[in-house]
Amino acid sequence: MSRSEPTATTAEQELEPMPAGWPSMLRIVRHGYRAEPKLLSASLAMTVLEALPDVLVAVWLALITRGIVNHDRDDLLLGALGLAASATATWALQVTLGRTKRRLGDRLNIYFQGHVATLQAKVATLEHHERPGYLDRIAVLRTGVFALDHLFASIFTMVGWFVRLAFVSVLLATIHPALLLLLLAALPLLVVATWRPKVEKAAEEAVAPHGRLGRHLFLLGTSAGPGKEIRVTGNQDDLRARRRRAWESWFAPQRAASLVTAAWLALTWAIFGVAFVGAVAWIAHRPGVTAASIVLVLTAGSRLTAYVGSAVGELGFLRGIWLDSAKRLAWLEDFAQSTAGTGTQAPPDRLTDGIRFDGVGFAYPGTTRRVLDGVDLHLPAGSVVAVVGENGAGKSTLVKLLARMYDPTAGRITVDGTDLSALDLRGWRERISGAFQDFARLEFRAHTTVGLGDLPRLDDRPAVAAAVERAGATPVVDQLAGGLDTQLGPSWDDGVDVSFGQWQKLALARGYMRHEPLLLMLDEPTAALDAETEHAIFEQFTAGARSENDTGRVTILVSHRFSTVRMADLIVVLDGSRVAEVGSHEALMAQGGLYSELYTIRAGAYA
Repeated sequence: MSRSEPTATTAEQELEPMPAGWPSMLRIVRHGYRAEPKLLSASLAMTVLEALPDVLVAVWLALITRGIVNHDRDDLLLGALGLAASATATWALQVTLGRTKRRLGDRLNIYFQGHVATLQAKVATLEHHERPGYLDRIAVLRTGVFALDHLFASIFTMVGWFVRLAFVSVLLATIHPALLLLLLAALPLLVVATWRPKVEKAAEEAVAPHGRLGRHLFLLGTSAGPGKEIRVTGNQDDLRARRRRAWESWFAPQRAASLVTAAWLALTWAIFGVAFVGAVAWIAHRPGVTAASIVLVLTAGSRLTAYVGSAVGELGFLRGIWLDSAKRLAWLEDFAQSTAGTGTQAPPDRLTDGIRFDGVGFAYPGTTRRVLDGVDLHLPAGSVVAVVGENGAGKSTLVKLLARMYDPTAGRITVDGTDLSALDLRGWRERISGAFQDFARLEFRAHTTVGLGDLPRLDDRPAVAAAVERAGATPVVDQLAGGLDTQLGPSWDDGVDVSFGQWQKLALARGYMRHEPLLLMLDEPTAALDAETEHAIFEQFTAGARSENDTGRVTILVSHRFSTVRMADLIVVLDGSRVAEVGSHEALMAQGGLYSELYTIRAGAYA
């Protein structure tokens, strides 16, 4: 698909609306049923059964009262036995249901955490990380995902309260049908209970940026890395004051929303309380009313009050926390699906022409300034290409576009004549490899940390060892007590910490794991290493790239050290978002242009 015109920037794009609440809830319920059908069905059945003995307490108390007043031993005995049976059944069901729901919750917690992690990994690009609205939604979802397992417990509890309400309504109707008007008096409570969480959640999302800033400042003030600089500069008080302002900006609007909704909730409770007192007084003054009837009304009415209160509270949690989390999860599912990539064509087995940029332009989401503009470039098959330029010239952006972390906002990129967007995204990613300056520190056994660069060969020890050697990381592994079997990372009891440069070499080895990629991208992967080490690694790598290249692989080297990039077949010089010069080192030096000027200034300093 060609992109000849720039699209609207993300700042101009509206954030996709959240899915509807109850359909999202049903979607989550289906997830839960597929994950744990037996435990979910058993929990629901016991929830319904648990309601009956609780409601019958009013009947047993009425029988006991009638037995006492009428001196009827049969009513007294039946009421006492019924009360004992209800208490026993309630206890047994509560214990069994509690254990079942805990087991269900633990399993669903694991399931939903894995599901959310999978969904975020499925988001094909990095664009959403540049959009504050998406970050706010995901930030709230990260907190809410740990509560999704409670969603089912909340649903069961709601079902139980409504079953109880149905049973107690039948009891009240047997005394007098007019008592069912109490249910109408409870409707304002239910309305406010569903409205209140929506208002409070909207307030929470509106101030989410302040919350993220507060957490960021907290981590700055409590982490070892920034701690050195903070202590040297002496800006602890400033950071603390900024954090306090951020948290106040986060908390105050939420508190105001809570106070307003609490006032409405108190008003609706007052309406229900007046209706309940009036109903009891009305029944007590009716002619011919018996003591048993009054006890039944009082007991059933108090039960009704308790059930309404519990149902309102649970409905608030369901509407505010659980339903909101369900909507966010449904949104993430839809978002991940929408960004999965529409290309279906398989990438070529080998490159014959190479990769071309045709009028490519790109602006990061939320900005209008193009980082790349009008880029026309041919990366020939089988070549080693170095990309150089000042900071901010677009070097890393070019690499990200090749990896489909972003799509161009103008122009197109083709692979052997096929638009990159038409290729199957997963298939393309399986045919590329790379190492980056902002690498991941994977705290696993060393062989796993490296082997994850090519998952099918994760346990291929010779392949891992070869990648380590190509990356110049053999001395790093030799220094580890257990070699490749050493646990990395200080977070673990048997883990060892390694320096930034050692982590970077292991990340570079991970980038060398994939066998015969079509595109290998090395974006400042040795920035933490000294110039001599970097030069030796790239020299060894470049020689291998030329001698062991049966796929027409294109290799991209991004480095700020000009003494390193001179060994490339083709050097691309970026300047001010555009391609300024293209050619070999010798040709560019002969031109006496920007590359020659930069090389003359920097090569000696970095050599």
